[in-house]
Amino acid sequence: MVKASKKIWMDGALVDWDDATVHVLTHSLHYGLAPFEGIRCYQGAKGSAIFRLKEHVDRLFESAHIMMMPMPFSKKVVMDAIVETVRVNQLESCYIRPIAFIGYGAMGVYPGDNPIRLAIAAWPWGSYLGEDALSQGIRAKISSFTRHHVNVSMTRAKVSGYYVNSILAKWEAKKSGYAECILLDPDGYVAEGTGENVFIVSKGVLRTTPLTSILDGITRNSILQLAKAKNIPVVEERFTRDAMYVADEIFLTGTAAEVTPVRELDDRIIGEGKPGPVTLALQNDFFKIVRGEDWDYSNWLTPV
Repeated sequence: MVKASKKIWMDGALVDWDDATVHVLTHSLHYGLAPFEGIRCYQGAKGSAIFRLKEHVDRLFESAHIMMMPMPFSKKVVMDAIVETVRVNQLESCYIRPIAFIGYGAMGVYPGDNPIRLAIAAWPWGSYLGEDALSQGIRAKISSFTRHHVNVSMTRAKVSGYYVNSILAKWEAKKSGYAECILLDPDGYVAEGTGENVFIVSKGVLRTTPLTSILDGITRNSILQLAKAKNIPVVEERFTRDAMYVADEIFLTGTAAEVTPVRELDDRIIGEGKPGPVTLALQNDFFKIVRGEDWDYSNWLTPV
């Protein structure tokens, strides 16, 4: 259950949590066209700070642009509103969800001149894939569902309707006893998780799926930069599911999942069956940064 905060920012004003409602005939509720973001705020050495706020807001606006939805507020207004929402709710660490959506008005696939609305909520949210996921790794499976084709869904956009695919895949994984699943693209190559990007480590080389049919993850981008700073060889290329089976390490990245190791895939132990050295090193660097302990990356943090 989401733990309710005090206020939600809606269309330029803070309203009480229980009053942040929309009409049942809100267009995006019926047709799924709602660009959104997931952002985290961390409590750190110098107080609370939001991780890579500018990059998240940039992606929100890019998603809206791809979907031909003119945003009703500027980027600066949205960034200031996100900070204000965290501050007014007195949250030291939290998950933040801005979402743009097409409001009440015309029905049918074509929304006409329906208003574009924007809401921002923030609430406490701990480990996404379980309390031991970050330290011990998770069990995952390859999904029977295929990820989006680039000419079916605009995969650079983060849009609510796309996640029906993720929900179905997640249900399948959970009902089969796994914490998460990994989806293949229409050509049979590894794409991404239900809400995460995928990395593998093989013979000292870090590999991840290229930005052809996956979301350009903010955490993914951060890990790529950290790996290069540590002189870890990095390759962005397609790879197959059996390449994952024989990998030395696998981990998933995302705002919610952070840097989560995969210790088992399709009932096959990965590496030594525990988080590997590359995963742990990058995970450690990531958490130092988000907690304000590495000032080389202080520009990634927005104080609250």
